[in-house]
Order: sequence, then structure tokens, then C-alpha cells
Amino acid sequence: MALSDELTKLAARAKEAEERVAAATSEARVQLEKNVNGAREAAQAQSARLQEAAEADREKISDWWAGMQKSWSDHVTGIRRNVDAKRGELETKAALRDADLAERDAIFAARFALAAVEEAEYAALYATLARMDANSVAAKSG
Repeated sequence: MALSDELTKLAARAKEAEERVAAATSEARVQLEKNVNGAREAAQAQSARLQEAAEADREKISDWWAGMQKSWSDHVTGIRRNVDAKRGELETKAALRDADLAERDAIFAARFALAAVEEAEYAALYATLARMDANSVAAKSG
């Protein structure tokens, strides 16, 4: 898939996430729970696809990106474990604290994703420049 296709897919998915989160406040709890579970399954599937791609392309991507993927996978696993552990707590203060923490985590995750988009833009522009330079060198040499 072309780089521009990946960026288009990213933009569309970010818009979809924005719309789903905005709609969540007016949904019934049962529907919201279904959406949460669906989003979790989709995130796990995407993470697995990313991990498979990183492993398959290990020779084709920088060590930094391979390490970043591993770090992200470990981070997500920890978050899931933490969320699962807290689901059983019913005490009001704990529930409020957990909601505040979940909201802050969601904000940070969005900021992290934004930083990833910025990095993707830089990487895409640099890749385009590197290809342009390679083509120029190839044309000069013959």
C-alpha cells in the first residue's frame, strides 16, 4: 500500500474515532459497553497486525521502529491488565478516580497518536526526499 494511502486511512480512522467518542456520551450503557469491547478487539487486532508487520519487515524497517512497536505492545498490554483489574471496583471514590485516570489516559493516548502522525509526516517527507535524491544519483550515474 502506498504511503499516501496509509495517511488517508489514518485520517479517516481518526475522524471515525472522534465521531464515535462524541456519540458515546448519549449512548445507553449497554451499547457503550458493546462499543468499548468492539474498540478493544479492534485495537488488539491492529496491534497484532502491527507486530506481525514489524516482525515480517524487520530487515526493512529501522531498529528504532521495531523497538517502538515492541514498547507500544508492552504498554498496551499493561493498560489492558490495569483496566481489567479496575473493572471489579465498585467504590464511588475509586470509580471516580478510575474515571479521571481513564480520561487522562485517553487524552494522552490522543496526544501520543498526534505525535505519531507528526512523526509519520516527517518520515514520509524524508522518504520522498531520499527517493528523489536516489533517483537523481541514479540518473547521473547512468
